[in-house]
Amino acid sequence: MAKTINGQFGRDSITLETGDWAKQAHGSVVYKTGNLVLLATVCAADEPKEGQDFFPLTCEYSEKIYSVGRFPGGYFKREAKPYEHEVLNSRIIDRPIRPLFPEGYFCEVQLQVTVLSADNEISTAGHALNAASAALTISNIPFNGPIAGARVGRINGELVLNPGNKELQNSDLDLIVAGTKTHIVMIEGEAKELSNTEMLEALKFAQGHIAKFVELQENWAKELGTIKKEVKLKVKDETLLGEARKYAFDKLSAANKTADKASRNKEVAAVNKEVVEYFKQTVTESEKIKDIKNFLHELEYEIVREQVLKEGVRFDGRKLDEIRNISVEMSPLPGVHGSAVFTRGQTQSLGTVTLGTASDNQRYETLEGQKEKNFMLHYNFPAFSVGEVRRSSGPGRREIGHGNLAERALKLVLPDQDKFPYVIRVVSEILESNGSSSMASVCSGSLALMAAGVPVKSAVSGIAMGLFSDEGGRFAVLSDIAGLEDHFGDMDCKIAGTRKGITAFQMDLKVTGVAFNVLEAVFSQAEKARFHILDVMEKSISKAADSVSRTAPRIIVKYIPKDRIGELIGPGGKNIRGIIEASGADINIDDDGKVTIAGANQEQAEKAAGMVEGFFAEVEVGKIYEGKVKRITDFGAFVEILPGKEGLCHISKLDSKRVNSVKDVVKEGEIIRVRVLNVDKTGKIDLSRRDALEV
Repeated sequence: MAKTINGQFGRDSITLETGDWAKQAHGSVVYKTGNLVLLATVCAADEPKEGQDFFPLTCEYSEKIYSVGRFPGGYFKREAKPYEHEVLNSRIIDRPIRPLFPEGYFCEVQLQVTVLSADNEISTAGHALNAASAALTISNIPFNGPIAGARVGRINGELVLNPGNKELQNSDLDLIVAGTKTHIVMIEGEAKELSNTEMLEALKFAQGHIAKFVELQENWAKELGTIKKEVKLKVKDETLLGEARKYAFDKLSAANKTADKASRNKEVAAVNKEVVEYFKQTVTESEKIKDIKNFLHELEYEIVREQVLKEGVRFDGRKLDEIRNISVEMSPLPGVHGSAVFTRGQTQSLGTVTLGTASDNQRYETLEGQKEKNFMLHYNFPAFSVGEVRRSSGPGRREIGHGNLAERALKLVLPDQDKFPYVIRVVSEILESNGSSSMASVCSGSLALMAAGVPVKSAVSGIAMGLFSDEGGRFAVLSDIAGLEDHFGDMDCKIAGTRKGITAFQMDLKVTGVAFNVLEAVFSQAEKARFHILDVMEKSISKAADSVSRTAPRIIVKYIPKDRIGELIGPGGKNIRGIIEASGADINIDDDGKVTIAGANQEQAEKAAGMVEGFFAEVEVGKIYEGKVKRITDFGAFVEILPGKEGLCHISKLDSKRVNSVKDVVKEGEIIRVRVLNVDKTGKIDLSRRDALEV
């Protein structure tokens, strides 16, 4: 029999059920609100694999197309590879949950959240995180939760919890927050140039609601009598750790003062090798040698953090708010529509822009139906960027997540489609990486867009912020974190925006929460860093190029009456095909009468635009037209003076002198000048070549 609990989460009534479905899972929750039904399940291995020294967690979010009564698109008619938005939701679940498992717990855990029934008015992101936390909370798996997730919008200046999909279209904020009763643990989203104060207000608003839903989960777990299983956590050999510290601490301290990433890695590796070889003389067990290697990592963690917290100096000698050297190279690739290289320290991104037509947009499927994207940002992270050798494969979760973050940061400043009717693709190729390549992608993408002549509203920069803290209450906020500081730090907070405000953000923690006074310091310090980067970027380019690249397509947009679209297309597409063949341009017609004309050059586009206009132009008596001879008869020539509009030029009006045969003067397919003499009530057009010759 199902055991349920009901609660309120903002405007949404929530029901949690367990005990009926998926009973063999170690934790199973059916989560309901409106017509939305989620199934969250979690299973854990009883023991870690032999020799395993890390925590293997898999979080998967998936949507079943039957949840909206529809067949999946495509040939196979079944769900297969997850769509990008499913990957992004999987990351949103994974990131706040991962740090809440006990230290030393290495049993494999698999968490799955599945949409079984969808509600088009309900966004799933926050609810999916709630369902995942609930499944873990009532399971017997060790978990330092629960947490809760909230999606926050802001409509007409008012904050809204879990706004519907339609409401989000009118919101200037799309914020997803995960938190405990007292602290924020993860943020993700985008904003329309919101200030630091407005962002912090939204986070506090979310925290208040999150605390209530965390309490609901705690009460339910008590009602169910949930007992967490005893697990054997790996315990440190303090004696061996002390010996490793005595021999290696000073050596590692010296090695960690090397600023260059490659040189530092070599020196640290040399110390580690020396220490391991030293202990192999007295320690024979392979497991103990493995412990020594782990202890060396812990010592390095301690050295890097203590130097910052005690001395206020980072491993590479920078102050806490100091940004690494920045350089910009504009338009290095002559064959692309726009390009730029942004280098900050040892992180380097090559941004490229491709401009395309409506046929180049991305079509994808969601539970809401088929959608289209006219702006895409793709992020690539090859092995050579970190000096490694590994097999090349398609984009993973990290690449998809970083690309999405940079895409959100830039899309706000793009011009409206009506004013700039191009499909835009930005690609960030990471050429070198030592911290925050996603924010470098924002900067290179912004520069490349301007180089491509995209009339962006303003430049966008991004910065990655870090945090070192201890149990004594000390904390240090770091601007522009390097890879080492990300690895050993407590927080990775990425904030992008213009001079007016924030456009995108993402924060992950390795601790169980961060207080609001710390977040306030992070946002304030990040703003200064963003402005500094914008200052450097604007020295290279401060506004978009006056025109798009000569290699980019030329696009002209026309609007025609919706009820006359059929006239332009013609029977079997005859008319539109004729324009395309004659001009060489591509033409797309929307249901609302919008006609997008794209030519390889301006001449092609203008020719096609003129022909489209001609279909809806009225023939003017007395006006001279250039027309194409379509047919020749014994009594005259039929000339097309406007698309689909032909008139007769009688043999007597072909020339100023007597004409014996029409073919003596004109040929089929020839372009001639004719004057319109008359248009009768039936639409019959009388033409004269003779009268046009006299002008």
